[in-house]
Amino acid sequence: MRSQYEYLAVLGVCVLITVPLEWMGRGVYRRVPDLVRAVAPVLLVLAVWDVVAILRGHWHFHPEATTGVLIAGVLPVEEVLFFVVIPLCAVLTYEAVRGHAERWSRNG
Repeated sequence: MRSQYEYLAVLGVCVLITVPLEWMGRGVYRRVPDLVRAVAPVLLVLAVWDVVAILRGHWHFHPEATTGVLIAGVLPVEEVLFFVVIPLCAVLTYEAVRGHAERWSRNG
């Protein structure tokens, strides 16, 4: 049996794993305008893509795996959060690795 909170739980784990990278990297959360510029295009393109696919019947979400809360009556809130959380985790990871790589190259 699936849980309706399964998708949210996976997103939560992704955030928990990458939050410590905030302190290892360059303070991604403190640079909100940069973060919005990085995440907003992904959110916009993929949300539109999903809505079109759902409306055409090419894609659907299993009702037992989502909370049932829909954006615009079509897109599960979990999917919208996915389009925010995963790019955020990617930016955190990139910035942490980049920060360490720069320190390593300076210290040779």
